[in-house]
Amino acid sequence: MRNLVLLPGFMLNEHLWDDMRDDLATLGSLTFGDIGQDIGIQAMADAVLRQAPERFVLLGFSMGGFVAQAVALKAPERVQALALLNTSSRAQTERESLGTRAQIELAQRTPFKGLTSRALASSVHPSLSTDRVLLDRLQAMALANGKEVFLRQLQTLRDSNSEDLQQLRCPVLIVASDQDRLRSVEESEEMAQRIAQARLEIIRDCGHMTPMEKPRELFTLIADWIAQSGH
Repeated sequence: MRNLVLLPGFMLNEHLWDDMRDDLATLGSLTFGDIGQDIGIQAMADAVLRQAPERFVLLGFSMGGFVAQAVALKAPERVQALALLNTSSRAQTERESLGTRAQIELAQRTPFKGLTSRALASSVHPSLSTDRVLLDRLQAMALANGKEVFLRQLQTLRDSNSEDLQQLRCPVLIVASDQDRLRSVEESEEMAQRIAQARLEIIRDCGHMTPMEKPRELFTLIADWIAQSGH
């Protein structure tokens, strides 16, 4: 039986995959990793490895993609294949760090009411930025995670691991979206150039939240890649 481990992004949870869950279950047994209980990419990766089956195909979305890279580098003998969805290997910029510190200071002294309308809107295709049903689903995940997860994930600073990606020997699928305002196609291209067995796919007319915006298209890519990789 094939095992799939799925990692969500910032302030998301297993409901990120709801529109794909039934289809993904046809590919193998699903484990939904939790990246909300630790501070730091390496600590999150250790937690995923404790939760995961002995051998597995790993799918990481956005922040979960950073964690997935760390998992695959820590335990290459356990990760059979790796899918990096709407993510990057770039280090956090100074501008991002300044913004994060300001968010942490504000969050520590105020009640948590979820993500801002601006943050939610920027995470989807511009045509979906007023889609109340989709935005409410995203907000529900953020509220379910709550303030403590928000603070832990904000404190998780990203270092670049782009040089280390050359060490990966398993099949790697990299997926980008052409209208992603949080992670650029260029960042995905950079990762693909560094990984020997990388396959890069770009989903058109899609924002950052690919598993919710284009679930069927994303599933088709994943299923085809798994079939071709032989895992």
